[in-house]
Amino acid sequence: MTLNILFLTIKIKKRKMSTTEINQYEMIKQIEEENRNRQASLIRMF
Repeated sequence: MTLNILFLTIKIKKRKMSTTEINQYEMIKQIEEENRNRQASLIRMF
């Protein structure tokens, strides 16, 4: 996508993720989900 505003051009490209970045992202999401589950179980106990 290209925007032209008063002789200023801004280009926006979709970023391609490498396999290591994808693996790290999935690991982060998994850890976040585990933490949410722990928090929910602690709240249920009280």
